[in-house]
Amino acid sequence: ICRAMLPLALLALHTPSACALPTGHVVRGSTPPRRTVIGAAAAAASLSLMRSPLAANAKDRITGYSQQRNWESTLTSGQYYILRQGGTEPPNSSPLAKEKRAGTFVCAGCGTPLFASDQKFESGTGWPSYAKGLEGVETVSSVAALLLGSELRCGGCGGHLGDVFNDGMLFPGTPAALTGKRYCIDGAALLFIPADGSAPTSGDGLTKPRYARPEDVEMPNWLKPPKVA
Repeated sequence: ICRAMLPLALLALHTPSACALPTGHVVRGSTPPRRTVIGAAAAAASLSLMRSPLAANAKDRITGYSQQRNWESTLTSGQYYILRQGGTEPPNSSPLAKEKRAGTFVCAGCGTPLFASDQKFESGTGWPSYAKGLEGVETVSSVAALLLGSELRCGGCGGHLGDVFNDGMLFPGTPAALTGKRYCIDGAALLFIPADGSAPTSGDGLTKPRYARPEDVEMPNWLKPPKVA
């Protein structure tokens, strides 16, 4: 099951709990294409699309994007995996999935504003979801968009953000029901800038934290020096 299968799951089960996708959806390092097709017929159609000249000539993430850096040195491993390698994070791995404060979500790579907090809604998928993007969000057109969704990129640096699907009407009472869109985003691609001026929050839930100071490391008792009376 992938992000694109959510609408059919909802229609088949007729229950809000169907919004949640099974755990273990993504294993980092062996992530399947997120826009997987449902059923044998859809899979065959997808395979033919992937082999088409349009797919082969897909726009790269550098040409035409003005904001470029030495990404391997400026991004965390989780951010690099999503933004520059087009990966998919596991659901519920990003701290931004439950972020509800007012503010702006910007690109973790170049700082381009991407999403306003008033367009964020709870989709039940485990990924940060939005009804629409700001001008900095680029949609990469595809002949498979109606079936598989379209890739989203940062218009500043070309970084991969996630996918947009035309199933917003399945989320009544949310901004997505008005736009008809669901912007399904990998949180590691984002930084959240709170409107109250407090510190930004990284959406990267993939990179293991590193200890900045020796005192941050909890040593076992048998390694601790004896206390001086």
